Amino acid sequence: MRVLLVEDDAMIGSAVQSALKDAAYAADWVRDGVAALSALAVQRYDLVLLDLGLPGKDGLEVLRAIRRKDDPMPVLIMTARDGLDDRIRGLDDGADDYVLKPFAMSELLARMRAVLRRKGGRAAPVLVSACLTLDPATHEATVRGGEAVPLSSREFALLQALMVRPGAILSRADLEERVYGWGEEVESNAIDFLIHALRKKLGSDAIKNVRGAGWMVAKNA
Repeated sequence: MRVLLVEDDAMIGSAVQSALKDAAYAADWVRDGVAALSALAVQRYDLVLLDLGLPGKDGLEVLRAIRRKDDPMPVLIMTARDGLDDRIRGLDDGADDYVLKPFAMSELLARMRAVLRRKGGRAAPVLVSACLTLDPATHEATVRGGEAVPLSSREFALLQALMVRPGAILSRADLEERVYGWGEEVESNAIDFLIHALRKKLGSDAIKNVRGAGWMVAKNA
């Protein structure tokens, strides 16, 4: 999952970006509203974490610009503005949820998971394919009701990208985009290495190779 973090406070931004990476999100960080809109114009994101008090363009202006394009991308506002009017205005302008600073990272991550579930039309917290289940809260995968298998952050990020849409083929570039953020070095065989590691843990049938196109997990019949 690729997340755009829009936060002008250097200490908060650095801490949140680090926590997002630890939680297996590819996290890009910008510090003002203009940079946020520029990033959104060239990169596809699964979710935006948006501060309201931004230089250049206010967070609500960024939110309105996103929604004017009929973009359904989830937006979670995180701000120190605790007035009821501000919360109502943000939700009415199209925010999917709201978290007040200071917040615990565990709460922010839980709200992100809930927003992403709603976007995907799922009530259950786990992702399911033909032979796998994946729990975003614990980063554990289960094969056909067997023992839960813990995954590394990178392994989880790659498998999650595939299991969000079982049956869909993702290319190497698609997977790199969802696993790695700006400025992170990606070795030429990094995706192959992660898929090999996942197959070793979950079985050779867990991820299918589609020659010349990419990889997929099978969907339920």
